Parts: sequence; C-alpha cells; structure tokens
Amino acid sequence: MRKIELDLVTEKVKNILIKINYELDNSLVNLLRKARDNEDKALSKAIIKDILDNQEIAKTKEAPLCQDTGIVVVFAEVGKEVSYDGDLEVAINNGVKQGYEAGYLRKSVVKHPFNRVNTKDNTPAIVHYKIVEGDQIKLKITSKGAGSENMSRVVMLTPADGIDGVKKLVLDTVFNAGGKPCPPLILGIGIGGNLEKSAMIAKEAILRDLDDESSDPIINQLEKDLLKEINELGVGPMGIGGKTTCLAVKINTYPMHIASLPVAINIQCHSARHEEVII
Repeated sequence: MRKIELDLVTEKVKNILIKINYELDNSLVNLLRKARDNEDKALSKAIIKDILDNQEIAKTKEAPLCQDTGIVVVFAEVGKEVSYDGDLEVAINNGVKQGYEAGYLRKSVVKHPFNRVNTKDNTPAIVHYKIVEGDQIKLKITSKGAGSENMSRVVMLTPADGIDGVKKLVLDTVFNAGGKPCPPLILGIGIGGNLEKSAMIAKEAILRDLDDESSDPIINQLEKDLLKEINELGVGPMGIGGKTTCLAVKINTYPMHIASLPVAINIQCHSARHEEVII
C-alpha cells in the first residue's frame, strides 16, 4: 500500500482551481484563433478577438476569466493500493475553500434550493468516485459555470429514434439555447446507461482532450457530423450569428436497457476550465 497525505490533495486542488480560473488551455486558445480567422462577419470576428484578449488579460493580470467561477466538479479515480488517514472528500473541499479564497474567486454555491443562503466558500464540491487499479489518485477537476449548465438537457429517447433522433435533439438544444451558454461551445454528449449515467458520462465528455477522437467508428463519425451541422445553424459567437457555434463535440457511450436510449447534452461555454492531476 502507498500512503498519500491528504494535505497534498488539498494543495493540488487549491492550485488547480486558481490556475484554471485564470488561464485557458493552449489547445483551446488555438481553436479560438482558428475560429476567429475563419469568421467572415466583422462582428463575429471581433467577438472571438475579445474572448482571446480577455483570456490574455486574465492570465497576465491573474484575474478570473469570467465572473461566474463555477461550481467545482471532481472525478476522483482512487487506486486500490492507496491508503490515507482522514476523509478524501473533506480534503478536496478544503482545497476548494482555500482556492476560492486565495484566488479571489466568486463563491457561487448556495445551501438550499429555496432559501438560497450562500455557503460563502464555494463548497461543497460535487465529487464522483471510481476505484481503479494502482497506487495513485487521479483527480479530474472542473469549475462549471451555470450559464452553460442551465442550457443542458437529459432526455429519454427510444431506440426507434436512433441516430437521427439524437441529432435532432442536439441541434434543437443548441439552437434554442442561442447565446445564453456563451458560444462558441464545447459539447459533451452521453448516450446510454440510464437517466443519471448518461448525465455523468456527458460531464466526463467535456473533460476529454480537444484532440481526442472516439475510437468507435460510428461515434467518431457522429462527433464530426454534429460539429459540422451545429456550426451550420448560424448561432455564432455569443449568439450574434456566424460560422462558429461549437468548437468540439465529444460523445461518450455506455450499455443500456433494450427499451431505452438515454441522451444527455452537457453544454460547456468557451471558458472551458478543467485540468487533471495524478498524485
């Protein structure tokens, strides 16, 4: 067994949350630059330029990319040969508290659905666990804003709806969302499992590397088709029209019941804040 000090987990979570709220991933910046150059409308091009300028200012001035610094979601893969004293989830939440305080990040979490009292430290994080082989802990960490999350959907289609039904659902969802989720978007889609599993794998999909393509030939083609068809909708940057509504489509799948075709669409704004760490 390998013992891991939970103070190290807290420190890693804290540092990652500050970093991802100040800096966009280089691969995402490159996609935005290509999108800017591809736009032929002056206003669409100007909006993407503003997005690029904003991320540069945020990085150099060490300021949040967006006023909505999100709710923290963590996918924790814990090795079977790992031991630690204490509570891993407490250690993660301590990192959230420290990161949001030290990074001057907005605290956006409320305790109750109706009295809406703020927890004042952005906890609790939403933590999902998986037990895996090995003697390490892998944490996939994201700060998920509400503007894009509120436009996300989970729908129970039937097997008869098939690929065409999935396409229609995705295209309708993105078109009806318009500028509310702050496009250009990254789209995570979960197909299969059941109601809650489809939502989980959709969330995981938006954490995939931007150059990661599905190894399943059917899903790989569907990712490409949807990216093309979404960008043909003309929603455009921030919903003002243009060629760039979506930067990437990532689809995860899972086995399902013979009578079901669950589909979850998790929308991510252009400020895609996530990183993973192995401890």
